[in-house]
Amino acid sequence: MEMWFVFAGILSLLLCIAHWFYIRRYPSFKGKLPPGSMGLPILGETLQFFTPYTTSDVSPFIRKRMNRYGSVFRTRLVGRPIIISTDPELNHFIFQQEGKLFQGWYMDSFDDIVGKQNVLSVHGSLHKYLKILILNLFGSESLKGRLLPDVEDMTLKHLQLWSTQTSVNLKEAIATMIFDFTAKKLFSYDESKYGKKLRESYAALLDGLISFPLNIPGTAYWKCLQGRKNAMETIKDILEERRASPRTRRQQKDFLDLVIEEMERDECILTEGTALDLLFALPFATYETTSSALTLAVQFLSSHPSVLAELIKEHDAITRERETMESGITWKEFKSMTFTIMVINETIRLGNIVPAIFRRVVKDVEVKGYTIPAGWMVMVCPTAVHMNPEKYDDPLSFNPWRGQGKETNKGSCNFMAFGGGVRLCVGAEFVKLQMAIFLHHLVTKDRWTIMKEGRTIRRPGLVFPDGFHVKISDKN
Repeated sequence: MEMWFVFAGILSLLLCIAHWFYIRRYPSFKGKLPPGSMGLPILGETLQFFTPYTTSDVSPFIRKRMNRYGSVFRTRLVGRPIIISTDPELNHFIFQQEGKLFQGWYMDSFDDIVGKQNVLSVHGSLHKYLKILILNLFGSESLKGRLLPDVEDMTLKHLQLWSTQTSVNLKEAIATMIFDFTAKKLFSYDESKYGKKLRESYAALLDGLISFPLNIPGTAYWKCLQGRKNAMETIKDILEERRASPRTRRQQKDFLDLVIEEMERDECILTEGTALDLLFALPFATYETTSSALTLAVQFLSSHPSVLAELIKEHDAITRERETMESGITWKEFKSMTFTIMVINETIRLGNIVPAIFRRVVKDVEVKGYTIPAGWMVMVCPTAVHMNPEKYDDPLSFNPWRGQGKETNKGSCNFMAFGGGVRLCVGAEFVKLQMAIFLHHLVTKDRWTIMKEGRTIRRPGLVFPDGFHVKISDKN
């Protein structure tokens, strides 16, 4: 009984503290908040939000509150008051008002892991500067000239290697392939030179990126911080070695050379800390989302023979029109892969690999008859838009033909897999290029058999806890 009184006293104290904090933080707010529940003090509804689920549909957490409160509602996650929007028009408005009414923001745990100066969390001129810098590597001109043939060589090499194995965990194999490729393009990473394997340092990131920041050994957050620490040590060693050596001896420059040149410019805003956060974040941003999307695409193609037949038809036509069968993919051919891009977009729509996009409210905003207070966070929920039956007929079905005649390379009200507005993912075309090249060679040169499909779980990001094991063999 005494323990119960102690617990009740602590709970009452927490409620008083939470109420006091709210009054101090929002003393003049007199508007009407969206409906919803803020859950427990401080913790809010965090545990319910992070509960894993297996459906491709909107998470049970979001669906339950949509049914109860409508398309816009409030909650509290990891100590933050948050407005969740599942409304396509409001989401688009939020993206278009970037830097005016809303500002890019991610959970504290995300910034602790990816870095306070990562490109997703910085604002204004620094964000614009970093975006331009990244385009030197992932922009259209670089894709046309340097990356396309290199991505193709990488893909052919690995497909050939995998065809010699009795079974391959496709998700892990693609992730490793893309990670190694990106690390080489970024800073010429050579695993044999360093005691720690860089890829292993990134392995736990997905589980802890959007997690409750509980820094206790064994938690997902703690594992992520350890991974970041190890990876940053390696990347910093590479940066220091490069700065100490004369770069005139290097025949082929990489992204790190460009970064160092920028850092040495007079009055440059690129500090060493920002450069390290950028070099740390880019490998994860490229390999995790693309490997998940490609694995999902192969799953969908395996269970939809009519889609696979149409995809093979498109790529066989491309190879027949070449002067020689050994010719590599050209930029013109990539741009002609209309059905392939429809397959990719439909995979990404159903995959919802980025299930939440966060923004901070700069000043009080009036929307949908409600007021969102300055300082609160808003969470755009792409999944709710992509699974909206008013926007997509039979939204849970895999139907690439639904994208016929539609432009989805840029963000829109109904397709926001790559975000939107000025923060539209700078690597979106690079992702599609990698996927298109992989699918081209997979369906023209190889065939695959599923050995062990495993499960797909969302928590809330998409993961393959059992892997996705296939046997790849040469068609010839």
